[in-house]
Amino acid sequence: MTSLGEFDFIAQYLAPLAAGHEGAFGLKDDAARLTCGNGLVVTTDTLVQGVHFRKSDPWDLAIRKAVRVNLSDLAAMGAAPQAIILSIVWPENSDSSAMIALADGLAADLANYGVPLIGGDTTRGGDRLILTITAFGECETPVRRSGAATGDDVYVSGTIGDASLGLNASRHDALSDDDKSALDQRYLLPEPRHQLAAGLANLMSAAIDVSDGLVADAAHVADASGLALELHLAELPLSDAAKNWVGDSEDPIDALVTLATSGDDYELLFCAPPIHRDAIKQVAAASGVAATRMGRCLAGHGVALLDASGKPVEITRSGFTHF
Repeated sequence: MTSLGEFDFIAQYLAPLAAGHEGAFGLKDDAARLTCGNGLVVTTDTLVQGVHFRKSDPWDLAIRKAVRVNLSDLAAMGAAPQAIILSIVWPENSDSSAMIALADGLAADLANYGVPLIGGDTTRGGDRLILTITAFGECETPVRRSGAATGDDVYVSGTIGDASLGLNASRHDALSDDDKSALDQRYLLPEPRHQLAAGLANLMSAAIDVSDGLVADAAHVADASGLALELHLAELPLSDAAKNWVGDSEDPIDALVTLATSGDDYELLFCAPPIHRDAIKQVAAASGVAATRMGRCLAGHGVALLDASGKPVEITRSGFTHF
């Protein structure tokens, strides 16, 4: 099937995703108008085929991951998503079937999260798909990385390390087919934690989404807040599939460190005063997403990862970096 023209693709597959949002102007103007009652929060991320998703990953899943990565950033700020802008660089050899599949995936996730498309750009060049999304959110007071205080608890939502295991699932012979499938799904389709973040907005002192790796992102909070984060490796929340992988590892401690320093989880790492422990339990239960207390904030700097006996664990690589 030959490639669709730029304007045909926009008119047939993208413009319908702007329907109902007056300020999008049907994607027929040079810019969009966005209004909100509270503060406007903006984030952007670029996903490159072969870097942020596999070359073999279906494009409908790649675009859904791109949407969710950006919505996860909004969740970490305590912001409710309002709209997105999408820019696409199509590979020279892309055809209509792949382009339509991408549009279908985009439509599914925007409907799922109730977020309209209000603009963007499409062009062609190179040998790989490149997706850039700018997401707009709304909140009264954004939750910052810099708000943690000495004595605050440190929590993480959901489970950690699944995405990394999913990326390399085919290499893990000890994992069952069901485990590989579950882990692969976690890599392909992260779940932004908006419902949990909305309930925690007035309880969190600081937050970040876990994209580069739990330890690396904890270090960002520590640096921004001017203190140290102490994390207990034994409290690292794991899925059943990850537990199976750790159990089959020759060195379970090293396996846990690997999971704690791997990226793409898109869970929330957040800090909160101990007085809020009961309230956090209630919010987590209501959202259906676990919030595990796995450390505390202390005077000092950096991140200390402790084993079950309280001894520091050596960290040679804290997480993913683009450079």
